[in-house]
Amino acid sequence: MAEVVEFRVPTGSAQTLLVWGLEPELGLEHSLFSAFSKFGLLYSVRAHRNAAVAGPGYYAIIKFYSAGDASRAQHACNGQRLFQKSPLKVCVCTKQKGFQHQVLALNSNKCQELANHYLGFNGWSSRIITLQNVSGFGGENKELGKTLQKRSMKYLCAVEVTLPNHGVRTRGVALGEADIENGEDPLEFVTATRRVQKLAVGKALSSAFQKILLVVLENGKVAVEYNSTQEELTDSLTEEELKGLVQV
Repeated sequence: MAEVVEFRVPTGSAQTLLVWGLEPELGLEHSLFSAFSKFGLLYSVRAHRNAAVAGPGYYAIIKFYSAGDASRAQHACNGQRLFQKSPLKVCVCTKQKGFQHQVLALNSNKCQELANHYLGFNGWSSRIITLQNVSGFGGENKELGKTLQKRSMKYLCAVEVTLPNHGVRTRGVALGEADIENGEDPLEFVTATRRVQKLAVGKALSSAFQKILLVVLENGKVAVEYNSTQEELTDSLTEEELKGLVQV
């Protein structure tokens, strides 16, 4: 049976483990990460102190990208001591009816981590098609008879992601924006420019990954599908047309 992994923040109950019976120790989250990451790539590990009515100790919420990895970890770790003296209790989180999670795109760093895990470091590549400064359209804002000069730095970026082994190529376009408190300060201007450029590139890269679906097969092999539901107008444009559109 195949499982689809998306470049989204995992919210499914089948991807989430509840671990309790944890003893207090320094670096508890690190110990949990080391123990559970053996079963697959983790999105997050969060340890919390028990409520007063539950007695001393800690519990943890561990999120996997793959429900299959979470299931294997649950069966292997439940009732085991792992890194402490007393055995842990591990279960798959039960689904809460009537509560809907907002589906969020992974940030660019998490996207790259997920791609490296399933596709390999040489299994994908990205390039910036164009990165344009589109600042200077705000002008002056008049409020209560006063003229306020507001400098806003904006960069628009288009990125292309290629998966050569699967014949898949996607694009993402995004805007990075930040206000400059003191536009006369050259250092602040340069720092803001770099920050906004990095933000625009990261958001565009994440946008491109949203159009990729990873299909993980039972034998561990990975197939790739193009997510047509995320298709945008920019995907059908030539590179020259895309650059012209961004400039306009």
